[in-house]
Amino acid sequence: MRVELTIRGIIIGVVLTLVLTAANVYCGLKAGLTFSTSIPAAVISMAILRSFRDATVQENNIVQTVASAAGTLSSIIFVLPGLIMIGWWTGFPFWISFAICALGGILGVMYSIPLRRALVTGSDLPYPEGVACAEVLKVGSGGDAKNASDIEHGRAGLLAVLWGSIVAAVFAVIVATQMFAADVAQTFRIGRKGAVSGFDFSLSFLLLAIGHLVGLSVGIAMLIGAVIGWGWGVPHYSALAQDVTTAAGALAQSTWSRKVRFVGAGAIGVSAIWTLLKLVKPVASGLASAMAASRARKAGKADTLPITERDIPIGIVGLVTLVCMLPIGWLLAYFGNESGLGAHVVTLTIGGVAYVVLMSFFVSAVCGYMAGLIGSSNSPLSGIGILVVIGAALLLVLGVKPYVSPDSGKALMAFALFTTAVIFNVAAIANNNLQDLKTGQLVDATPWKQQVALVIGVIAGALVIPPVLDLMNHAYGFMGAPGAELRPNPLPAPQAGLISSLAQGVIAADIDWSLIRTGGLIGLFIILLDEILARTTRHMRVPPLAVGLGIYLPTASTLMVVVGAVVGWFFDKQANRSPRPEATKQLGVLLASGLIVGESVILVVISAIVAFSGVAAPLALVGPGFETAGKIIGGVAFVVIAALLYRWIWRLATTNSAARS
Repeated sequence: MRVELTIRGIIIGVVLTLVLTAANVYCGLKAGLTFSTSIPAAVISMAILRSFRDATVQENNIVQTVASAAGTLSSIIFVLPGLIMIGWWTGFPFWISFAICALGGILGVMYSIPLRRALVTGSDLPYPEGVACAEVLKVGSGGDAKNASDIEHGRAGLLAVLWGSIVAAVFAVIVATQMFAADVAQTFRIGRKGAVSGFDFSLSFLLLAIGHLVGLSVGIAMLIGAVIGWGWGVPHYSALAQDVTTAAGALAQSTWSRKVRFVGAGAIGVSAIWTLLKLVKPVASGLASAMAASRARKAGKADTLPITERDIPIGIVGLVTLVCMLPIGWLLAYFGNESGLGAHVVTLTIGGVAYVVLMSFFVSAVCGYMAGLIGSSNSPLSGIGILVVIGAALLLVLGVKPYVSPDSGKALMAFALFTTAVIFNVAAIANNNLQDLKTGQLVDATPWKQQVALVIGVIAGALVIPPVLDLMNHAYGFMGAPGAELRPNPLPAPQAGLISSLAQGVIAADIDWSLIRTGGLIGLFIILLDEILARTTRHMRVPPLAVGLGIYLPTASTLMVVVGAVVGWFFDKQANRSPRPEATKQLGVLLASGLIVGESVILVVISAIVAFSGVAAPLALVGPGFETAGKIIGGVAFVVIAALLYRWIWRLATTNSAARS
């Protein structure tokens, strides 16, 4: 009997969840970005469990599954601080905040169970982080004796992960000292009408590695999106403003965040609906398969099911989902009463629960697909949050606003944000859980044990998020909140600011719908283009969601992914000419996995140092005057190091092949 779901694994996973969640919450509030904690957790788990003789790759997988909740639930910071920003809350009530995170998270696990068969088992989505995590687990565990000859379990594979991790970590530390710049960015004016544009290449080996793993089609699609956003959107809308006095950088940033991002949200919305329509058949097939597995279990034939196909029984999934809806309904009713909307609490509760049920499944399917396409870290959860909060606010405008007093606008905004927060957690967990289940599929894990582990991780993460958010609120405050101007360094929390301003715009009827319509039309065109390519070419595709991402995400998050996709394509093309093409490509995947490991782990450490020191750049060795030199030195160093790494991995692959021949 193999070791998998153990008490020691759960304890290690819970401890890692508590620590990593705290660091990730601060990182997200400060920079607007959270990162997947699965791979760092897997590496730490392997280091701890290595001393136990009976430890297995499946047990390590359980640890990373529990701890992955740290990177996932932290995404609630994209919504919940909005209640502080609009002046509704002054702090984060523990039990209410805990319930939002825990109930939404558990629903996310339940909703992703039937989706596993559609999006993992019966899908060819790349799942870059899930694959990378599986490769790290395989290499770290050493593999079985019969697999000892496989390259991913051999010395070459271990070296690829190890040196990739070391190089990425050291580079990230030097960036933190500000000797190397974090990015190479430039904004500039175009013509005489005040048009601006720019670019931002983040010097991140993690993003380079993500690009290698997602492949050329996704990379090109994201480049198309970035070109639409910054080659047309930002210049077009900034020219309409005819602002020649504001600095180019500030104007480009405000134009992108206030205009172009909504175009991207429209494109993501249309692409998401199309994705859901395409998923109807595989999801139905997945549900049918889950029902068949349930019947086999009831007939006493559970042993005939492969271990990798044993989910939590679909009956229990339905029961847990129903049980979660009861306290969610109570929460919505309680919040409605507390916000002065008690006369309409029945309408708010029934409508809110129905919206949570339907929209949760929609966002679970879409987020699971996006996680499979480009990875959990790059999946635009805040874009999904935009669609959800717009939908919630519109329903309140149509169903409740005409029957309440004119001064109830803030209460309606708060209710929209509260409902969005629950759905957002469902989306976040589904986004992550399918990535974990892909990892489990690749290491022959038992799905139901992973699903139980993630529920445990959700509860652990939900316990630590409210006090950490409260600590950040009292220590720093949030930009845009009442009284924030009196604080020296309020945290930006950009997504929460955007989503709360959207709720306000819809309810106050001053949102610019033309931007979202424009994005929707772009999304329709890309869908048509992708379908034409699917029917006329063998391999070339333009995934519509990836194009929407390219418009919506900052170029700091997309351009280096594009570079990584091109580098990975070129490496694989060269590998096809080697004596062992697949083994050589596998070494490239392991190098990319190592780069993700190194930067992820060190970012957690640096985030903790920043959080506990209270200093924005505690590791800085140089002052503000070093930026230009830092860009030149950092940019050159990044290119040289990347080239040397790929040259080294190529020589390692060819040497390994020669030794085997």
